Amino acid sequence: MTHPDRTAGETAAGSESPGGTAARAPVLIGVLVVSAFVMILNETILSVALRELTVDLGVATTTIQWLSSGFLLTMAVVIPITGFLLERLSARVVFLASMTLFSIGTLISALAPGFGVLLVGRVVQACGTAIMIPLLMTTVMRLVPPAKRGATMGTISIVIAVAPAIGPTVGGAVLSSLGWRWMFWIVLPLAAAALVVGAVWMRVDGETRAVPLDVLSVVLSALGFGGVLYGLASVGESGGGGHRLSPWIPIAVGVVSLVVFTLRQLRLQRADRALLDLRPFSNRAFTVSLVLSALLFMCLLGAGAIMLPLYLQSVLKTGTFVSGLAVLPGGLLLGLMGRPVGRLFDRFGARPLVIPGAAAMAVALWLFSLLGAHSPLGVVIAIHLVLMAGLGLMMTPLMTEALGALPHHLYSHGSAILSTLQQVAGAFGTAMFVTVASVGSKADTGTPDASGLHTAFVLAGVIGTAAFAASLFLGRRPAPAETVVKGEDAADPEDASGPAVPEADPVG
Repeated sequence: MTHPDRTAGETAAGSESPGGTAARAPVLIGVLVVSAFVMILNETILSVALRELTVDLGVATTTIQWLSSGFLLTMAVVIPITGFLLERLSARVVFLASMTLFSIGTLISALAPGFGVLLVGRVVQACGTAIMIPLLMTTVMRLVPPAKRGATMGTISIVIAVAPAIGPTVGGAVLSSLGWRWMFWIVLPLAAAALVVGAVWMRVDGETRAVPLDVLSVVLSALGFGGVLYGLASVGESGGGGHRLSPWIPIAVGVVSLVVFTLRQLRLQRADRALLDLRPFSNRAFTVSLVLSALLFMCLLGAGAIMLPLYLQSVLKTGTFVSGLAVLPGGLLLGLMGRPVGRLFDRFGARPLVIPGAAAMAVALWLFSLLGAHSPLGVVIAIHLVLMAGLGLMMTPLMTEALGALPHHLYSHGSAILSTLQQVAGAFGTAMFVTVASVGSKADTGTPDASGLHTAFVLAGVIGTAAFAASLFLGRRPAPAETVVKGEDAADPEDASGPAVPEADPVG
């Protein structure tokens, strides 16, 4: 299968000198990893501050959760556009735009006088973060030979999984001695430093092409993802009262918009003009890995990063610092597992790792549902370690399996789809678990109690069980794209993932 308008670009990449981008790959990926870590940390850094923000800003828990779910919602709306941006603009321009937006959003949040301005700052932060994640994934797929992608993706899993996991720890440490605004003041100089370093080092050789932007697709994408997630998050605010039907209006608009968006992309991709090329979905390995990643992120961000700190503070009555420390061992375990699990994937593939990982995740989520007001803190930490171990076995193999199964010219769209669904799932999980916990609570205090949190963890256990069942559908062999390039010169990553791959194009 050939790809129009790519010949010149691919030729340039294939003829790149040893001293070019390939030689600088470790430095370039390092800059992206550090920058992304700082940005993604902000997804969950406010999770331990939800109760304090509720009091300080005078809003309900179901409203304050928009600071987390709104962040993820914005990412889900913006990420589909990144496939277009990564083809049209250079990696350096995309990086600078991403870090600039994030820095501006961080400054707005730090200066916010109330909830409304704080939410605006979080939205601007999320716009920058949304661009960074697909840029990181696409750069790795283009610069790293297939035989080494698992280990490198293990590093990315540290960013995507560990940053949200230790966010509550960082937030708790800051909140215990300083106000919530310092969560942003501390991050701001780090973001500014990453922007300066990236401006100097971020020069990636690669092809761009003048693809047109389909404005209608952008509008449909925003209405689709935004409508569905806004409606789901609004269910909690209705509290089961007289406005019960109102959240379903944006949900219905969102679903219809997503259907129209999908049909339009299928038509536009025939002329290679789609905002988000959907051909990766015809690849079985990509689709199964995508579904599992979505379920994983629902549990990681919804149950692990939001519900668990609420349980620790609301039920066990721990302080923000203690609740942050309680999730630190699990976050560290997740980080330590990244590269070793990636190397195991390079050797054995995804199935032997993901199935036991999904089983561990399901067991841990069901154990969370058994916790009560008198559960020892040590038991909570132990269960969290089991959860993080399961997620660690799943994260890297699923990302590598999904993207490694695609041909070179679909990397940017595949990473955009994967990142979009991860954030949609995270936002959906956050909104769903907060809603279930609030509606299921016996006390009408605006903060979920033990009864409501138990119900939310039961739902998480059901989702974990579904993830285990889905893991059984993973193929027994590595993704086709990795086998095609076996024996190729690994010194030129573009060659390793370029001309040879279309011969095994599973979506052509």
